[in-house]
Amino acid sequence: MTPEIPDRPTTLRVLATLVVLAAVVPFVVFAVPSLAGADQSYVVLSSSMSPELRAGDVILVAETPTDSISTGDVITFRSSRAPTASGGDAEYVTHRVVEVVERDGGTYFRTKGDANDAPDRRLVPSEAVAGKVVFSLPLAGHVVVFARSQLGFAALVVAPLALLVLTEVRSLVGAARGKRDASEEPKP
Repeated sequence: MTPEIPDRPTTLRVLATLVVLAAVVPFVVFAVPSLAGADQSYVVLSSSMSPELRAGDVILVAETPTDSISTGDVITFRSSRAPTASGGDAEYVTHRVVEVVERDGGTYFRTKGDANDAPDRRLVPSEAVAGKVVFSLPLAGHVVVFARSQLGFAALVVAPLALLVLTEVRSLVGAARGKRDASEEPKP
């Protein structure tokens, strides 16, 4: 018995569904990082960790006890520059641990971007560590950053919502016309 080959429309629907899923899943994971076993997600803004992480990648970070962080781990931490120049949230940096330093009864991490020539100037105190990078989604951050802009919000949220509303109104109007036309037909 030979397996039945699906017809062309069925194959196209399956392929379209797979394409939509491939396009949507990274953004769902960014919005709900716990789906991938992470606690937080961030967009990489510089290429200091190239080639492993590039600007525009999304990283998923799992909160990790600092005593289990070792040399070679890639961590995300609050920058010592704390609030951003615009007065926003703290700036986060993602770099590789090149040395674990025990000093003054505390644990600190010497970090370095893979693409940088020298380690970062300041040690990272353990309380500034958000966690270890567990996964990255290449390029997905470009769309996230665009979606956060006014133009991106309009293009990715407002326009599709308006099209959905217009489509539904059109369907309702068409259905109402169909009922009216059916009621006006002479009965045999």
